[in-house]
Amino acid sequence: MKEAFMFSQRMAQLSKALWKAVEKDWQRWIKPYDLNINEHHILWIAHHLKGASISDVANFGVMHVSTAFNFSKKLEERGLLTFSKREDDKRNTYIEITEAGENLIFDLMKDYDPESNLVFSGSEPLRELFGKFPDLAELMAIIKNIYGDDFMEIFEKSIHNIEHDFDEEDRELKRSATTPTSG
Repeated sequence: MKEAFMFSQRMAQLSKALWKAVEKDWQRWIKPYDLNINEHHILWIAHHLKGASISDVANFGVMHVSTAFNFSKKLEERGLLTFSKREDDKRNTYIEITEAGENLIFDLMKDYDPESNLVFSGSEPLRELFGKFPDLAELMAIIKNIYGDDFMEIFEKSIHNIEHDFDEEDRELKRSATTPTSG
């Protein structure tokens, strides 16, 4: 019991501290684009899932369905997403990223600055010492046990898409020549 309690407390405190740094980094990065974290996360999910249902967005975005819907609506009003129903599935609402949304995603990636990122800066000494960033295998195993295989499959797909969609030139991310320009 004591060991379980101590583990839970460590995870709570460390997660809270890490989230605060991630949140600051994320907000600083997207602020010039007049996005909040939920909006950016929804765009990111729409980019990777290519026709996600609102339920998919909520599940992968770790947010309530109404939050996913309401923020998606705001993105639709800005011309960054479109809503649709499917002939074979009239009950669910689907979102699709627009060309403007795709361009915004690529602009954000291009403007990513690791030097202004607290989490990157905090990890850099480990990278220098061990020659790589922490691999996070244990954390990923915990997340998989909480959210399931589907969550991890989408997570891995998004990482694969980053590798495919972006190239690095002179320490800057660029849209890969093999990446389509519209959503």
